[in-house]
Amino acid sequence: MSRGGLLGRLSRPLTTKITRVHLERFLQGHATPKRTLDLGASIGSYAAYFPNRVGVDIERAAGVDIVADAHALSFRDGSFEVVLATEVLEHLQEPQKAVDEMFRVLRPGGTLLLTTRFLFPLHDAPHDYYRYTRYGLRYLFRRFEIVDLTEETDAIGTLAVLVQRLAIQADTLGSRRLGLLWHVVARCIRHASFLITREYGDGRDRRTVQPMMTSGYYLVCRRSGGEHQ
Repeated sequence: MSRGGLLGRLSRPLTTKITRVHLERFLQGHATPKRTLDLGASIGSYAAYFPNRVGVDIERAAGVDIVADAHALSFRDGSFEVVLATEVLEHLQEPQKAVDEMFRVLRPGGTLLLTTRFLFPLHDAPHDYYRYTRYGLRYLFRRFEIVDLTEETDAIGTLAVLVQRLAIQADTLGSRRLGLLWHVVARCIRHASFLITREYGDGRDRRTVQPMMTSGYYLVCRRSGGEHQ
């Protein structure tokens, strides 16, 4: 084995995306053989968890069955038991319109699984439009019954994610190889969460929030039978 190949194998656990580890765990916990609409499917990264899926994206790719716009889906009302939308919402120009489409194509009693970004660098530029708080998500998905809304990382974990993105999305002193240093720093930062004992929603008052920042959110919703707003 070449020296470069050995270095690559040794560094792989170090360079694994922190967010990907959390996301895989979330999706594994909600894997299902039910008929699933995979919005923003791209290469079909999570097809193994949702074998009965229909992949939809705005552009043709390996995991895409139907090229369509999330703002105007071509499916009939109640066509799916599950809607999956991982890292899609921040890339939609009219998010409320797309959310209403998710609601429409989901059967009453069906489940929506969604992940999105809060504190995170630009990605898929220039098609990166929004960032979401837990309060904004509750408003956007107000027609659904929200079963679970969970932060992807705690405050310190968020710093680790941001530092790791320097390795992924930037050159360090003109070199991509030096980015390995940021991966090391990110891994060290992740172990410092014990330092933060209380967090506040504003610097001027003492109302606690937990956590005050996160790299993103994981949302589980259920469509009720009614059409309440």
